Amino acid sequence: MNPKGTITVVGLGAGDLDQLPYGLYRTLKEAGHLYVRTSEHPVLAQLAGEVAYTAFDDIYERHGSFDRVYAEIAETLLAKAVEEKEVVYAVPGHPLVAERTVQLLLQEGPGRGVQIEVGGGQSFLDPLFARLRIDPIEGFALLDGTALQAGQVHPGLHTIIAQVYDKLVASEVKLTLMEVLPDEYPVTVATAVGVKDMERIDTVPLYELDRLDHFGNLTLVYVPQAKDEAVLYRQFSFLKDIVATLRSPEGCPWDREQTHQSIRKNLIEETYEVLETIDDEDPDAMCEELGDLLMQIMLHSQMAAEEGYFTVDDVVAGLNQKLIRRHPHVFGDKSADDAGEALANWQEIKAQEKAAKGIAPDRQSKLAGIPRDLPALMYAYKLQKKAAQVGFDWDDVADVYKKIEEEYQELRTAPEEERAGELGDLLFAVVNLARFLGLDPEEALALTNRKFTSRFAYIEKKLQEAGRSFDDTSLEEMDKWWEEAKRMGRGEK
Repeated sequence: MNPKGTITVVGLGAGDLDQLPYGLYRTLKEAGHLYVRTSEHPVLAQLAGEVAYTAFDDIYERHGSFDRVYAEIAETLLAKAVEEKEVVYAVPGHPLVAERTVQLLLQEGPGRGVQIEVGGGQSFLDPLFARLRIDPIEGFALLDGTALQAGQVHPGLHTIIAQVYDKLVASEVKLTLMEVLPDEYPVTVATAVGVKDMERIDTVPLYELDRLDHFGNLTLVYVPQAKDEAVLYRQFSFLKDIVATLRSPEGCPWDREQTHQSIRKNLIEETYEVLETIDDEDPDAMCEELGDLLMQIMLHSQMAAEEGYFTVDDVVAGLNQKLIRRHPHVFGDKSADDAGEALANWQEIKAQEKAAKGIAPDRQSKLAGIPRDLPALMYAYKLQKKAAQVGFDWDDVADVYKKIEEEYQELRTAPEEERAGELGDLLFAVVNLARFLGLDPEEALALTNRKFTSRFAYIEKKLQEAGRSFDDTSLEEMDKWWEEAKRMGRGEK
């Protein structure tokens, strides 16, 4: 099948006419009419009067996003190819390096019956590597400044950010890099590398990146490999390496000896320490304790990796998949106008997941799914909520109060060997009351614990001030201070 037209894409290189291969020079000269993405290139300036061309610079001015600019350029070229049969399109650098319009042509051309041929051209990478003395074998990343995301930036690599056309793009690049790197981190802005009388290279602190004055179509930003520990410490990959080292034969004897069971209790303890920082409204402490909790997850994941079961990357992948799968109202085609609808979606998908695993919900106990190692108060609360969902519940809060009175009287008259069971019944009834009142019993008791601790600390303070001890202080005196602390509400929320 004969094509409706042909687009030949050639690269103008990264420098001036002296650096352009003769074959490409001849292609440009023999083109009846040349189309160029931008006229701002030294080769075109040197060929003025020898080659007629149409530039697409005006399209940049009509659109507020680069995606729309590139889409219009590609659409225009495809239409011209059908109309003129043969079109030569020239771009800065190499056609297949940081040229979104060329990628669009390669994607859309075949479906439109237009053949796309890609010629050569020197990319900006070679002169940049030579000028800055970068060895790419050490690892490098080439990123688009117009669509840069923090997750793309890996400080362990040489990073080259292309298409930093102007101060606006430079500002966006700066803000994105600041999510990963310190404000003072050195970056190099290079314009027209290797072009005589045009080359500009400046190394500045990151926070000054957008204050330079030589941004344009030939501008790149180079971010050197990070060797500073302060930068590496922020990388998840660095944490993985540290934990693997601790568990290695050359690592820590204590860490090497641990098993899932031996550090099981640590996971619970670290979780409660995080909860304490939440209750104290202490963000700095929370940050530290969340790190300790994450360490437990990393250790368990490393142990599992050593046993060939899973890695921490599998943990992250599973979490990502679950979050997307259980939020179709965010990542899919479902909708949820409020938290209730969102929760309904979540429950429906959880049921589908169980069915996919061969778990029949209608055969499961209605009380299934509660972690058995939860604190008893929290476990009771969740048991009652599940039972209430199928109608096994009191009709009125007055009945709950009556049940508490009943259990209280039974505890008072119970023989010694039955007191533990009767006390449990009373506590279970109190948990029911909390649920009816819309309160979390665990949180309510935690609040009282904090109040008790604060008031008792006030008594200890008064004893210290008086130079006395508990042994020589009566209960009446302590109760007086307790009431003082109660009135003052010291440290209570």
